[in-house]
Amino acid sequence: MEAQLPTSSELRADLDRDGFVLIRNAFSGETLDRYRTAAQKAVDLARSGKWPYIRTLPKQFPPWNEDASHGIWGVQHLLHPDMPERKVFAESYFNDTMLEAVCRLLQCERDVLVLELYNMLVRPDRDFALRWHRDDIGPDVPAKEEEERLKEPMMHTQWNLALFDDASLVVVPGSHKRARTDMERSADPFEDDMPGQKVVRMGPGDILFYNNNILHRGVYDSTNERMTLHGTMGIAGTDAARARNILQHGIGSWAKEADFSNLPPDMRDIAKGMQGRLISMGGVDDVGYSQAD
Repeated sequence: MEAQLPTSSELRADLDRDGFVLIRNAFSGETLDRYRTAAQKAVDLARSGKWPYIRTLPKQFPPWNEDASHGIWGVQHLLHPDMPERKVFAESYFNDTMLEAVCRLLQCERDVLVLELYNMLVRPDRDFALRWHRDDIGPDVPAKEEEERLKEPMMHTQWNLALFDDASLVVVPGSHKRARTDMERSADPFEDDMPGQKVVRMGPGDILFYNNNILHRGVYDSTNERMTLHGTMGIAGTDAARARNILQHGIGSWAKEADFSNLPPDMRDIAKGMQGRLISMGGVDDVGYSQAD
């Protein structure tokens, strides 16, 4: 393994208290260099207009179009069968360190994990910011419903793996456990000084796991290099809302064709099992969207 991981209880305590937990130096050396090389090739492909699965400026939420001419801020579907660097990205997604951290957070075994999303957040072609949001609870959800949905059991985890220094994510610690305050509801969606906010500063090789319904935003500087692998994994038995959150990105259209046969045997077997559990969620793309802009 690349890093000495905190225990399950330590990871979950931090995540429960703050809504995020940072693992420093999870990857380094040749492994980190290998990930950076693959990421740079994928970014070059996307910026040149030769990779259709991108997050385009200035749109914040899916669906995005395929036109890179106005700039991009993300590269989608790193495990897609047409992605030239998919083997390296698969090795990072199914890496033993990553799987062990996920299992400790979810308190599960690897044979129940579900393949979900794997994308990359990149330096935008011009300065760009996301509004304050929760990933799967819209801004108009009443406080009572918001509180109930925030109590739902943890069936998945989401992470950022920074390949360069990254201080783009801004969160309100603890906001994953409560409804928004009156101030948070009435504030400018792009408020630069939300009470209690924290800028999460990551170094190369750090992994940040966070509750996707923590109140958060992204602030992206076009002058700073950014290549941050952005993934999610779940466990079998998810509900319809989680299926929508995953399938809205279009992964259902190619999940069956993803090929992991060239991975090392143990990694390959885990990947195929996770792929099968994703496919069982359904392959329909028309599932609606969690947010709109």
